Amino acid sequence: MQNGTLLAAIDLGSNSYRLEIGRYHSGHIERVEYLKETVRQGNGLDDDKNLSPAAMERGWECLARFAERIQGFKRQQVRAVATQTLREARNRDEFLSRAQAVLGFPIEVVSGQEEARLIYQGVSHLLPQSDERRLVVDIGGRSTEMILGQGYQALRMESYRLGSVAWSGKYFTRGQVTTAAMKTAEIAAKAVLDEALDTFPPSEWTAAYGSSGTVGAVADILASNGWASGVVTRSGLDWLIDKMIKAGNVDQLRLDGLKDDRRPVIAGGVSVLSAIFDLFDIQQMIPAQGALRQGALYDLIDRVSDGGDVRERTVTWLASRFSIDEAQAQRVSTVATALFAQVAAVDAQNERYSQKLAWAARLHEIGTHISHDRSYHHGAYILDNVDAPGFSLPELHRMSQLVLGQRGKLRKLGASLTDELFAKQLLCLRLAVILCHARRMPEHESVKLTYKAGAFRLSTNPGWARRYPQSAWLLGEEVQAWQKTDWKLSIDIR
Repeated sequence: MQNGTLLAAIDLGSNSYRLEIGRYHSGHIERVEYLKETVRQGNGLDDDKNLSPAAMERGWECLARFAERIQGFKRQQVRAVATQTLREARNRDEFLSRAQAVLGFPIEVVSGQEEARLIYQGVSHLLPQSDERRLVVDIGGRSTEMILGQGYQALRMESYRLGSVAWSGKYFTRGQVTTAAMKTAEIAAKAVLDEALDTFPPSEWTAAYGSSGTVGAVADILASNGWASGVVTRSGLDWLIDKMIKAGNVDQLRLDGLKDDRRPVIAGGVSVLSAIFDLFDIQQMIPAQGALRQGALYDLIDRVSDGGDVRERTVTWLASRFSIDEAQAQRVSTVATALFAQVAAVDAQNERYSQKLAWAARLHEIGTHISHDRSYHHGAYILDNVDAPGFSLPELHRMSQLVLGQRGKLRKLGASLTDELFAKQLLCLRLAVILCHARRMPEHESVKLTYKAGAFRLSTNPGWARRYPQSAWLLGEEVQAWQKTDWKLSIDIR
């Protein structure tokens, strides 16, 4: 990446949307601009986990303003990440369809594990280099991420379903704060986080850091009221809780450093933070400058660096974990991407889809770790449910659908097959699996694939069918499989 390149990260959080623009210079990112808008999308989820029209509208309006600021940026310069609220929302596709059109860039709904990884990337890059083992805590609107790491390496990551927006709405109705309500909220938080003690035992880390929202807000309030700056202490947290209870309602809370946009969710966030202090016997937590959005910026740098894309490392790790035949996986990947290049125009978008096809091909036999019978169903399930650092949930689902559709009838893919690029990816994967059925590299250079107006045509050089009769027969069967779809396949095998 060239020095001076501008990069942008957008964090679609449950409480706020944030836009961070930075300039790349020699491996580091210098802030150019930071925008934050309180959207409170997490409050817009109803009992059926659907976003209200008003909550969606607030998100679209904010993204329209962000879009104006990043107009002219290229695809590889922007990463937009959505977290817990959109992980939960049943109507997220409705929101995302318009949101991506408004923003002009894809929006990735990431898993809790991926959110935690990005948070640690952001925190670690803005902390002084050290060998200390760190516990990083990020109390968001509807989820709380915890990460144990050292240097730039996140060692363990978890995401828990509690946060400032969720807890404020559930335990501090209309902003009322009482001793009983605070105690109930803390007990409920401890019940959710109790298992975190086994994952992040205090004996395995030496310093605790708080990222983003709640911890930063509490640190600002304490510093503005005479407490030491740059740290949240147990005694300071107890003082703040006492002030909140005495005020009786967050609307009556008069404290220097408390911002109006934080007021409606401060009680829920503080109750979760207090529970964490108690559970882990923390005496002080240091507010960290980095957060998810900075992690997304550094991830953009990694993706254009040789060997830097964490998704490539994740695919390699999954292949090893599930004992995949690496030679066969690479053969299928090579053939599938070679065929895809024949039917997809050479541009940046199709290069990305080619890479994702290659990853799916390298993992197409992942389900055989469970059983060879219906292995493609097992493989699809694994990819839909595995923790895969670097991948968004839609990316994993698309790969799972490719693995599911690699063999057998196509009707099981449903609406996925209506997408032209997906159909091209799938056909190329299915053809590659057929051509590599003997588990050796086939003579694929003489196989030509063309596409025009919904119709694929595969042809070979003369004599190919005599040399590979089994492959020729399997290709004939493949033509029949596609006859029941909106896409047509014909073959000219000699």
